[in-house]
Amino acid sequence: MAETIYVKNMVCPRCIAAVTATFEKTGLPPEQVTLGEVKVAKSPSNEQLKQLQDDLSNQGFELLNPGKSAIIAQIKAAIIDQIHYQKDHLKTNFSTFLSEKLHQDYSSLSRLFSSVEGVTIEKYIMSQKIEKVKELLRYDELTLSQIAVQLDYSSVAHLSTQFKKETGMTPSVFKKQKENDRRTIDKI
Repeated sequence: MAETIYVKNMVCPRCIAAVTATFEKTGLPPEQVTLGEVKVAKSPSNEQLKQLQDDLSNQGFELLNPGKSAIIAQIKAAIIDQIHYQKDHLKTNFSTFLSEKLHQDYSSLSRLFSSVEGVTIEKYIMSQKIEKVKELLRYDELTLSQIAVQLDYSSVAHLSTQFKKETGMTPSVFKKQKENDRRTIDKI
């Protein structure tokens, strides 16, 4: 019987490759691997679970028990994937997107996220967007207007206001800085 196993700290395509290799090494070739979850054809034995836990932990990942932690990891993975890796804009707002993706009422997801993480989903989304803005500013390939459009900001002024509120500086001041003031996605 197929089973979904949830893995914390999967935040990029390289993470998917590393987790896939770890599952294969443990004798559990995955049917599908996406950010935060791995679908396997058969349930792992206790010995395989222990081996997975150890191997994944050595790489900075964590196996999650089904429940609250797994739901939080799914919420984060969906947000990270949408902001950092998807080229298509959401055709709806994040609350509807998350509700449909996780097949749960958004208010329940929001309460759970806030109680466990200590910040709202909206604040987490804003933090992820600001990190993406920092990345794009460092690359210096897009104008601030293009970045605003790419990240679904209503205007450059809105982006600049959120950026300053989050970082304490304007995007142009950040761009002129020499040091790299970026955080890794999984540390947000």
